[in-house]
Amino acid sequence: MPVTLTSLQDLTDLPFDEIIDVRSPAEFAEDHVPGAINLPALNNDERAVVGTMYTQDSPFKARKLGAALVAQNAALHLQGPLADRDGAWRPLVYCWRGGQRSGSFTSILQQIGWRADIVQGGYKSYRRLVVQALYAETVPHRVALIDGGTGTAKTRVLDLLAEAGAQVIDLEGLANHRGSLFGGMGAQPSQKMFESRIAMALVQADPARPVFLEAESNKVGELLIPPTLWKAMQTAPRITLTAPLQARAAYTARAYADVTRDSARLADTLDALRPYHSAKQIEAWQEMAAQGAFQALAADLIALHYDPRYQKKAAARAGDIEVQLDALDDDSLRAVIPQIVSNTG
Repeated sequence: MPVTLTSLQDLTDLPFDEIIDVRSPAEFAEDHVPGAINLPALNNDERAVVGTMYTQDSPFKARKLGAALVAQNAALHLQGPLADRDGAWRPLVYCWRGGQRSGSFTSILQQIGWRADIVQGGYKSYRRLVVQALYAETVPHRVALIDGGTGTAKTRVLDLLAEAGAQVIDLEGLANHRGSLFGGMGAQPSQKMFESRIAMALVQADPARPVFLEAESNKVGELLIPPTLWKAMQTAPRITLTAPLQARAAYTARAYADVTRDSARLADTLDALRPYHSAKQIEAWQEMAAQGAFQALAADLIALHYDPRYQKKAAARAGDIEVQLDALDDDSLRAVIPQIVSNTG
């Protein structure tokens, strides 16, 4: 019997061992239910061929070809990824709209004897719940922000808060980006995937306890923070970390070692600052980079580029809780975790 999702919480409460997305790899890559595995009923090329046949030739021929391809792919999955599943295994299957692909694949699983079911409405029904949670409803959680200038170890503090048992959502981790011009960590997920990750992280968090996030602009790299979460962040209490410039520069040089190891990438990123600084200043920074003076470069960038922009935004806020750090090693950061937790109730 098809499973109807009425809330995102349903996905954590349903009695299934595994969630299977039978859409094509391209559809899966754009977005999917977090934790789902991809066992395509049709691969990317097959889906394109069947779709073209359906619209340009004959729906009957398309369904016939589709059924044959689904059967072939199901056999491959049964002999491969599913070969070790025992008789008690219970999967939940979905496709785009809960139609032929998931229905056909689930029927095969049921014939084997597995208690397989499909998601009513497929991925689209799941996506509607994500949109509802992040674009229409109010975030019910008590959000608290870890703020501070560049190099104040905000992300590491989030890690240590999680280590201490606090609830944390690492937006930069979910976005695969450190939130600055220098912060790329490879390809970012799609906007839909980013939203799925946020939505499920919120579902898994207890609304009765604070949820710590890093203070961000409304974008992390190229991805937008969804509106209901962004609204909650704008009014959330802030714990602002401060530290001496040289400590921040040393921490930044360590944290961005992947950037400094790639001289071409570093040079290109410094060049991207030309709209904001004189040619003379850019050349001075390029010379520091060429000489490997990465801590001095970090100190200059913090003092001349990042801090003025951060201080301009911070001036418009009041009531931040300040946490002074003399050093940014893990022992020093761990020492202030109880203070941060106590200031959020």
